[in-house]
Amino acid sequence: MNERHWFTSESVAEGHPDKVADRISDEILDACLATNPEARVAIETLVTDGLCVIAGEVRGASPDYEACARRAIRDIGYRSGRFSDQVPVQVHVHEQSKEIALGVDATEHKEEGAGDQGVIFGFACDETPELMPAPLHYAHRIVEAIAKERHAGDDRLGPDGKSQVTVEYEGARPV
Repeated sequence: MNERHWFTSESVAEGHPDKVADRISDEILDACLATNPEARVAIETLVTDGLCVIAGEVRGASPDYEACARRAIRDIGYRSGRFSDQVPVQVHVHEQSKEIALGVDATEHKEEGAGDQGVIFGFACDETPELMPAPLHYAHRIVEAIAKERHAGDDRLGPDGKSQVTVEYEGARPV
């Protein structure tokens, strides 16, 4: 007999601090690659009420970090409050270290490396057509539906949010 258990996944909305930080980092990466497709970018972003901090290492590009942050925040939908596009933006970005460059630059005799930016987790399964675990699939769909309503003009909904879905399993299968 297969034992029953529950598995929970969550998905955060586009205005959740984690997603805001990711969007800002993505905006910076896009700006760097637009000016230099060979740029090296390792950016970390922190957002909290009334503050945005951008830190990391970049080589081969010099984007306007503050403009990137404000554009991402504005595109998400924040105009005032927690993550207004007027919050102070602190930038602590420096040139990529020579040690990291040695580890990631391809040479005639060695493959290009990942440096210190290679942490990955995930798996595919047959629980959904997207090959994602059922709890994560449904958590994403809920957040997407809420965002769709917000973008359609439902002013009761703000950019921040989170969904959490728990699915009961029997053995390795959802029931």
